[in-house]
Amino acid sequence: MNLFFIIFAIIFLAVIIVRTYSKLQDQKLLRTVTQSYRGTSSERAMILKLLKFGTPNQTIFHDLYLINQNGTYTQIDLVVATKVGIVVYEVKEYSGWIFGNESQKNWTQVLAYGQHKYRFYNPILQNKKHIEDLIKQLPQFENIPFYSVVVFWGDCTFKDVSIPIDTFLVKSKEVMGVVKRILSENQPVNYTNKREVVDLLIASVKNGENNEIAEKHIKNIQSMRSKARFD
Repeated sequence: MNLFFIIFAIIFLAVIIVRTYSKLQDQKLLRTVTQSYRGTSSERAMILKLLKFGTPNQTIFHDLYLINQNGTYTQIDLVVATKVGIVVYEVKEYSGWIFGNESQKNWTQVLAYGQHKYRFYNPILQNKKHIEDLIKQLPQFENIPFYSVVVFWGDCTFKDVSIPIDTFLVKSKEVMGVVKRILSENQPVNYTNKREVVDLLIASVKNGENNEIAEKHIKNIQSMRSKARFD
């Protein structure tokens, strides 16, 4: 009996060591792109997926704050610069049933078999606006393809959800299949000035480290939401 417990303890300890080592390695890999306090856990998990897929860390930009011409900021979860264009990710985490279509302002989350319903802003329209704001940043973006990928993490099911042909809506387990499709089914593009693109994206990431900018963006979002309730 004692031998059994010794063997069990050794196996248990080995499992803990392996898991701890794996977690530390993931944290080390993640830090090549972002910090553990930036964004959500789902966004960081998405970054790890991309890195383990082989996406170069210098092409991944997380938690960007673009400054618009009117002085407001647009916050984007994740941008990846690829040989076929710019992939813009909107990362959500929801459980339950998800209802909505491409033109509705708000989608609906249904929990407990219909007992609880919550509305949230249409992520397709949200990411579309992100891309529109990003294109305005540089003249060369007018000639570069942009791909909108909306990723849902969590135990959710899409119900009667319709999407436009230029948008990918997927659950997290399917997202790397979408990445492969984008990279394999599209032709390489010509960036007229790669350094300009990288500098813009790096600067936008650094904006997110500025507390004043982040707070200003949050207040702007709260103001828009408050206005929407009374319109």
